[in-house]
This record gives sequence, structure tokens and C-alpha cells, in this order.
Amino acid sequence: MADDNISHEELWDARYSESERIWSGNPNTVLVREITGLEPGRALDLGCGEGGDAIWLAQRGWRVTATDISGVALERAARHAAEAGVADRVDWQQHDLGASFPAGVFDLVSAQFLHSPGDMPREKILRTAASAVAPGGVLLVVGHSGSPSWEHHPHPEVHLPTPDEVLESLELQDGQWEVQLSDEHERIHHGPDGQPIVRMDNALKVRRLTG
Repeated sequence: MADDNISHEELWDARYSESERIWSGNPNTVLVREITGLEPGRALDLGCGEGGDAIWLAQRGWRVTATDISGVALERAARHAAEAGVADRVDWQQHDLGASFPAGVFDLVSAQFLHSPGDMPREKILRTAASAVAPGGVLLVVGHSGSPSWEHHPHPEVHLPTPDEVLESLELQDGQWEVQLSDEHERIHHGPDGQPIVRMDNALKVRRLTG
């Protein structure tokens, strides 16, 4: 469980300070599958971490606003973007999304594994994310379906919803959205010992209708 005496920012700064790279640097597979072929526009990456998704989008012509609570992660992500030659296509912003949110409307809003120990108001954040989707644009939410088998003390305060629960929590207006994807899927994850383990994730993709 998260230490009640430290903030979410401090928690994630400490997590990212554990090593020079926490994540693989590759884009999330569902993002690649669902976004490939879309006309590039303005994208918002929520909880961007070290920038793998944002950089991938920028390399394909998207103009990206990427946000994270951790300044350590954002500094690292900006460095990776510069190394990839797309520094001018990504606006890195630090936000505690429960308290502040990037301004503007976007053709794509992506929330990939937006989970955190503690009392992060995930449902509220995702409703705000939906309101930031432009007409014709897409909201893509990907998350874990359950705690991994190697985690003996999962965070009881972190609810891992089904895609149907995510959809219901968005409180989308009838007739204004189209559900394009709602499913659970297996993903290979490497456990603490480096061995590949299958775990379940889920994905929800909705498009705001024009007109």
C-alpha cells in the first residue's frame, strides 16, 4: 500500500529513480493495433511515463501532448524524444490528473495502464478525458484485468475494472458515441524473475460521433 505520508508525485518519482529505464521503450501493443491507419492529428497521452507511446505517435505525424505526474519520468521522456528526433512534436506537461488536466481538444486521447496506488480518481479522470475528445476523435483506455500472480500483496484500494465497467463509468451521452472495441485479451508480461507470464488486460475504444 502507498505510504500515506508521501504524495503521488513523490511515489512515482521514487519509482522512476530506481533505474535508468523502467519500461521497455516500445509503444503499447493495443495502441499500435488500434491507431495504425488513423489520420494523424492531435493526441493526448495520459500517464505517458518514459514516453514510448508519445514518441511512437510523434514519429507517425501526430502532434502529442503527453502528461505524467512524475517530473523524473518527463525529463527522461523528453530526452528520449530528442534522441528520436521528435522533440518538436511533443509537449510534455506535468499534471496530477486528479487536480489538473491539459487544455484543448484532441483527435486521440490515450490512457494506457492508468493505474496508481492510493486514491487516484481514475473514473473522474477518464470522464474528463472523454470530454477532451474532438468530434470524430477516439478515446482508447487500456488497463489490467487483475493483479499479477507474483504480487502477493496487491493494492486493495486499486480497482481494476472490466471494459464494461469503464464504459459505464464514462457516463457517455446516448447517440453521441460509438463503441469500436470492448474486450479482454492476454498479454505476455515478464515477472520479477524475468520469466514470461500471461496476464489478462482489457481495452475500450470509443469514437465521438460528428454532428
